[in-house]
Amino acid sequence: MEFRNIKPDFVTSNLLINCFCQLGHINFAFSVLTRILKRGFNLNAITLTTLIKGLCLKGQIHKALNFHDNVVAQGFQLNQVSYWTLINGLCKVGETSAALQLLRRVDGKLVRPDVVMYTAIIDSMCKDKLVDDAFDLYSEMVAKRIYPDVFTYNALINGFCIVGKLKEAIDLFNKMILDNINPDVYTFNIFVDAFCKEGIVKEANNVFAMMIRKGVKPNVVTYNSLMDGYCLVKQVNKAKGIFNIMAQSGVTLEVRSYSIMINGFCKVNMVDEALILFKEMCCRNIIPNVVTYNSLIDGLGKSGRISHALKLVDEMHDRGLPPDIITYNSIFDALCKNHHVEKAIALLTKVKDEGIQPNMNTYTILIHGLCKVGRVEDARNVFEDLSVKGYNLHVYTYTVMIQGFCNKGLFDEALALLSKMKDNSCIPDAVTYEIIIHSLFRKGENDKAEKFLREMIARGLL
Repeated sequence: MEFRNIKPDFVTSNLLINCFCQLGHINFAFSVLTRILKRGFNLNAITLTTLIKGLCLKGQIHKALNFHDNVVAQGFQLNQVSYWTLINGLCKVGETSAALQLLRRVDGKLVRPDVVMYTAIIDSMCKDKLVDDAFDLYSEMVAKRIYPDVFTYNALINGFCIVGKLKEAIDLFNKMILDNINPDVYTFNIFVDAFCKEGIVKEANNVFAMMIRKGVKPNVVTYNSLMDGYCLVKQVNKAKGIFNIMAQSGVTLEVRSYSIMINGFCKVNMVDEALILFKEMCCRNIIPNVVTYNSLIDGLGKSGRISHALKLVDEMHDRGLPPDIITYNSIFDALCKNHHVEKAIALLTKVKDEGIQPNMNTYTILIHGLCKVGRVEDARNVFEDLSVKGYNLHVYTYTVMIQGFCNKGLFDEALALLSKMKDNSCIPDAVTYEIIIHSLFRKGENDKAEKFLREMIARGLL
């Protein structure tokens, strides 16, 4: 255009700035801004907001704030969209308090805050679990006659569900209906997911039914949450029913849908059904992910089909899905439970060579496996090595080692470890006490056993 002496106008230049910002070429966008200024065009809020958005998309939120300060100092006017863009950018990078400060700075001085600005901060607060603060901001917004929309309510309802305040979430839902704001699929999905995670699948089903009555079409997230809920309470056949309904309803099955069902079947030892689904998803060109493989490998390992589980680990490598420590922990567990401790140790060496860092579960499985085959001294060495290296030992690791000592008749060592456990502020649970009490009763030391029984009762563990 320029070579042909066609001078780009202000609209053309704005389009070019927007393109560069969307592509992340911020330097090019600012070069166009320089040309605009040289040609004497008057900048408007659209141009400035586009540049602010471009900086925010690149994660350069502080540069966006500095740019805002410079243009305001030069007397340029920004609008509500400009400030929503800045506030949203701050929230996206977790700077919720800075976003709130900007809202306070804007309020009544630069522009009138709107529902979008408030909702962005409320949503960010809820994600940070600052739900009471978010509700206070919502109340402030209503007091200023800035009326909440479905997104505001969804953010708050989700926040209350995240912190387990389901009653407050339901109260807010009822308030939403009274305000004539129609819940959307996201609103219903929040409740379905929250009830399912609490194991109250009946209530989740009631929400699902209400959703249908109100003409809101369930999506893949709704069905996945319901399946997950049924699997959580071990009603896998009902979950499979939902899976089938989902397919018949024309909702596209995704990798997460299959992963939920495969995990559900494996948890109730229905591994063959899980394998059928795994083959089905592959036939449908739905590529399994690490979660899918981990669930199936764990199920195969627990059912003693270790060679099949190991084949799947090789398949993961072939697909370019590197197994993680969760994958290998399932194999370690299967090997140790089947008394193949040496193979587990050899695999652990291989895993370390691959650069995968073992975690506390890995070492706890190994300690348990060594104790099961009577190698308590080796287990003790692993346990003490963890202590020396500064690992944060959890209650299950202590309990496994205490059980190993008790099974070997080393009661003094078991009791000494219990004392050490308490000294390290690791609170014994009911299983820890039960192992010691049963061992003392078997040994005939009833007085000691009764003493621990009383302590257990005093801690509210019985």
